Amino acid sequence: MKYLLIIFGILVFALSCKKDKVGYTPTPYELEIPSHFPEMKIPADNPMTVEGVHLGRLLFYEERLSGDNTQSCASCHSIESAFSDPNKYSTGIDGIQGNRNSMALINLGWQKFFFWDGRAATLEKQILEPVPNPIEMHQSWKDAVAKLNGDVNYRNLFYKAFGEEGIDSTKVAKSIAQFLRTLISGTSKYDIMYKYEYGIPLSSTDQAILSTISLEEWAGYDLFKGLNGADCFHCHNGPLMQVQLFSNNGLDATFTDPGRGGVTGNANDMGKFKIPTLRNIALSAPYMHDGRFTTLDQVIEHYSSGIIQSSTLDPSIEFAFQGGVQLDSEQKSLLKKFLETLTDYNFINNPNFKDPN
Repeated sequence: MKYLLIIFGILVFALSCKKDKVGYTPTPYELEIPSHFPEMKIPADNPMTVEGVHLGRLLFYEERLSGDNTQSCASCHSIESAFSDPNKYSTGIDGIQGNRNSMALINLGWQKFFFWDGRAATLEKQILEPVPNPIEMHQSWKDAVAKLNGDVNYRNLFYKAFGEEGIDSTKVAKSIAQFLRTLISGTSKYDIMYKYEYGIPLSSTDQAILSTISLEEWAGYDLFKGLNGADCFHCHNGPLMQVQLFSNNGLDATFTDPGRGGVTGNANDMGKFKIPTLRNIALSAPYMHDGRFTTLDQVIEHYSSGIIQSSTLDPSIEFAFQGGVQLDSEQKSLLKKFLETLTDYNFINNPNFKDPN
């Protein structure tokens, strides 16, 4: 009886010391959507939270996601280059180059597919690829997760972001996706021009910027839209400055990179690539899927006189039969001035997008 009382006392003491596990509810994150933008559809299984965005930002700049702890997502998507890579091809941790230029990460919350060839249907799926890719970060997700699990700060951050214990690749991708959906660019000169053109109310700041837009920039905008001008509007229009399609824009007669065709196996998709946004285009050189053009002048010249015929050439390139739209030097200058209005300095200088470390 004496021993039973002692054991009972120990059990009572132990139970009295046991604390109930406290639940945690992440804080909803309110996105700041520009007034002239469409609504962003957030996946039901990955709602935006303050804690999730914060964690995603840390992980975007986290070099431990790479095999040798030297590269992060930001290594190939720098904020100064509008979250693209200023190099023609990105180089992975083993010194191996890729074969496509890193796309700018801008307004991803409105995208319908990802990568130049559109092989990822969601942002979360896209994020899962670079870590284990042998020519990029070259690390298994098992090892990457083990590193994060070994850091008590990350364990706490994941708990706060998802309201439950445990770290895995799905949660890493979800949190980075939340951060990337905050990378919204919508405060360039072009945005003021667009709102003014469509009668969308302008703020006092907008009004002040409107008065600084030059006649040359407006003339370049007219050329950009004109069917008998630069004829760019078929593929690049609206707040996002892109259409959600794949296109063969006359770069080659034969295709060393099949593009979308390599994913679908459809001969009609050969040489087609995702149409990128033109936002912050002056900052995101080099251009095209293979980074072949280093300047905007070269891009303009391509569409003016360098279009190459092929079986899958985009039919919206109406003047392909003569090599392009044949702009004169003044028109090229005006078009470039307009393209430079797409630079969003608030975007590249936003402190919430920079490395928090």
